[in-house]
Amino acid sequence: MFFVDTIELEGLGNRSYLAGGEHMAVAVDPPRDIDQVLAAAARRGVRISHVVETHIHNDYVTGGLELARITGAQYLVPADAKVSFARVPVADGDTVDIDAGSRVTLAAIATPGHTPHHTSYALREAGRPVVVFTGGSLLIGTVGRPDLVEPRLTKQLARAQHASAHRLASGLPDETAVLPTHGFGSFCSSAQSDGEESTIGKEKSANTALTVDVDTFVADLLAGLEDVPAYYAHMGPANATGPAPVDLTPPALADPGEIALRLAAGEWVVDLRNRVAFAEGHVAGSFNFEADGKIATYLAWMIPWGKPVTLLAESAQQLAEAQRELVRVGIDRPAAAATGGPAAWLPTEQTPASFPRSTFAGLAAHGAENAVVLDVRRDSERTNGWIEGSVHIPIHELPGRLAEVPQGTVWVHCAGGMRAAIAASLLDAAGRDVVAVDDGFDAAADAGLPLTTG
Repeated sequence: MFFVDTIELEGLGNRSYLAGGEHMAVAVDPPRDIDQVLAAAARRGVRISHVVETHIHNDYVTGGLELARITGAQYLVPADAKVSFARVPVADGDTVDIDAGSRVTLAAIATPGHTPHHTSYALREAGRPVVVFTGGSLLIGTVGRPDLVEPRLTKQLARAQHASAHRLASGLPDETAVLPTHGFGSFCSSAQSDGEESTIGKEKSANTALTVDVDTFVADLLAGLEDVPAYYAHMGPANATGPAPVDLTPPALADPGEIALRLAAGEWVVDLRNRVAFAEGHVAGSFNFEADGKIATYLAWMIPWGKPVTLLAESAQQLAEAQRELVRVGIDRPAAAATGGPAAWLPTEQTPASFPRSTFAGLAAHGAENAVVLDVRRDSERTNGWIEGSVHIPIHELPGRLAEVPQGTVWVHCAGGMRAAIAASLLDAAGRDVVAVDDGFDAAADAGLPLTTG
């Protein structure tokens, strides 16, 4: 009897998988922190005989090379992927035995589109496909974006995505479970996935790659593409070179003096606490990236690549969890860290900095026409409606565009509050007076704020 265990990477919006039979298993698109995969194998009592990659990832650093080294597994990578390490090249139609006793095999299916070399894998039991690992090809209700490799290839790869989706749909039984790597919040997805699970049969009726003609599909797909997180430029090369093993041991602890010196040197000091606690009191000059938010995506997107970062956490556990998130995107070792709160991070003679929080009702009561309103949502979000007269700078562009924010107290908002808190911390660190609007954007209309759509 086959099994499939899902390993969630919620912060990045991805999934990895461990699948196999009674004695042996394959790891699919494993994360950098491979201890999760090893633990899943231990719980099942199986040995990992194979590690496979659907493609060279652009949104996270793989743990595949290290996992194969530690377990002695065969490391299968698409043959056309340009890599600098030894691996087993896999081509369309190749099959491998995962667990002979359970009659579980894996078959490679070339599905270019997300990348030119992308490969999906059908897990078969007794010769019948039961699961297909689709990586960044066929997602739940959508497909992986085709614009992460080379701009000149984007349209060609978009057409290839359509063809690959049809190949999977026509070549696999309707009841085959579709298990993608991307699509659960990942920016590698061309749109947010619709639901948590699916089958080939469901996708035939719900996925636009399978319900519209190729020209319509390509036009709609390309029109809907959004900005690519800046750190993606570093992930592909890291994965092609062969990532180093991770070190998740606690970083060196910094006292108030060292924290101040690092701030003075222009390094990033990142406060991981929730946005309410940060607004109430924090180290002046520090930035707020909530540990419970999409810290890996937004911190890696916004920080100048390679700049030292010091993490301030309320507990050792919060610090450890943030480290784990960050190694997945190549931020391997914090320069320093501290735990506790502002009282432990500031010299005794200094008081914490703070700024007010409010809601859209509070902005309406203040008078939006009398305030600088900064909208840090993405372009696609803003097209559905914005506050009249508001300034628009997407959050990932704000560090380089702070000078464009008009003078005066800035009321900053996003769609829900998390990105507004990041933006508020950036503005506060730059010496601006700021109010963080911690509210859902739907409340703007309810508050009577004047909205424009387009």
